[in-house]
Amino acid sequence: MPFPTVDEITRHCLTDDEPETVHVEIHLPGRPEPDRLRAAFAEAMRRHPRILVRQSPARWWRLRYEWVQTGEPDRDPVSYPGGTLEEARRRALDTCPRLDASPPFRVEAVAHEGRWVLLVTINHTALDGPACLRVIATAAELYGGADNSPAPPPVRKPERSDSGGPGLPQAEPSTSAWTRPARVAADTLHPGAPGNGMLVSDLPVPARPPRGPDGTSPYTVNDQLLVATWVTVARWNRLHEQPRRPVRITMPVDDRPRTADMPIGNGTRLVEVTFGTEERELHDTLTASGAPDRAAITRMLRATAARTRALKAVSRPQLGFSGDLLTAPVLPVGLRAVGVRALRDAAGPWASSTLLSNIGRVPYPLDFGDAGRAEAVWFSAPSRMPRGLSVTTVSTGGRLQLALRWSHARLDDAAGARLGALFARALADTAYTPDEQEGEGP
Repeated sequence: MPFPTVDEITRHCLTDDEPETVHVEIHLPGRPEPDRLRAAFAEAMRRHPRILVRQSPARWWRLRYEWVQTGEPDRDPVSYPGGTLEEARRRALDTCPRLDASPPFRVEAVAHEGRWVLLVTINHTALDGPACLRVIATAAELYGGADNSPAPPPVRKPERSDSGGPGLPQAEPSTSAWTRPARVAADTLHPGAPGNGMLVSDLPVPARPPRGPDGTSPYTVNDQLLVATWVTVARWNRLHEQPRRPVRITMPVDDRPRTADMPIGNGTRLVEVTFGTEERELHDTLTASGAPDRAAITRMLRATAARTRALKAVSRPQLGFSGDLLTAPVLPVGLRAVGVRALRDAAGPWASSTLLSNIGRVPYPLDFGDAGRAEAVWFSAPSRMPRGLSVTTVSTGGRLQLALRWSHARLDDAAGARLGALFARALADTAYTPDEQEGEGP
């Protein structure tokens, strides 16, 4: 199978310093039995054969990289390596599963504080976190025998235009794409250090306003996460006395169903969220120390909600039309790789400030029978330079699991912990309070 656009672009830009891994942690109350767990994953992979791929030998003169479906795994992805969860997390950041052996992920079962963790490391060239989670849900059902069908997605009213008929939401004008965005200010005692650092946190889901009579809410948790990310980057840069620049956030959008026939692979499309006039007018207010300005936060949330609805409603290729153009099989892959890397380096100053990947509510019970149901789930996405920071969130059991991941070339671990505390405060500041409705028009 020829590499799709996302796979090829990712393959062109691989580096040894920052492996392109996605890490997934599933915390269980009990110990999964090794033979049953291996058998469950083996059968789950057969039921989702697209995950059983390896890259065919690459030659620079070919017009395509190609996946070979193997039908059976080349190696057993499940292991019980011993050691600590911190050591397993470090392996997830440092060591990427190989592309020349099927499947391109591994599962490590690790004991942690009287419980067990399934730590899954994915090679992002081959597939993304939601696709792998679908396979894990199938393995959970095969292991425990319980129904792991996804919960139905939330029902949302269709957007309507001002005239009352169906229409796309309208967003106010935003910042120019030619303006260089902010970078998270560097704060490290080891500039140029290779690899990634990571901080995982468990936070309350911020309160949202009640739904109106039409069943809609003025903003979502995803909008709150976007605003919290903006506040975090803007405050961090102000504390580090950086020049003021617009914050742009890359956000994956995933339209795939979560059913057993979910397409496996890299299935999200990337959109870029900007903040426009509100960013300029409210910057000093929202980055000041002290109690948050509720009116300013509410204004930012509502404007961001309008933009994200508009972005999600537009149909476009996964990486935009430029991604499709760069991977057109006109030149050999070796020459295309040189061109993509050169373009990436040249366009680096215009890359977004950070990536926010909100997986949302885990739709599957992830019930592993006698090993128990998942008590928490964490994801982390790659954070390669020039962004150097990714924010990944998922919610389970009414809690929000946050993973901050950063490039060591930009932040050391102490700075990453301070940034995480700043994010937790910014997210709490977005929580709805009843007095927000006062003075609002219809």
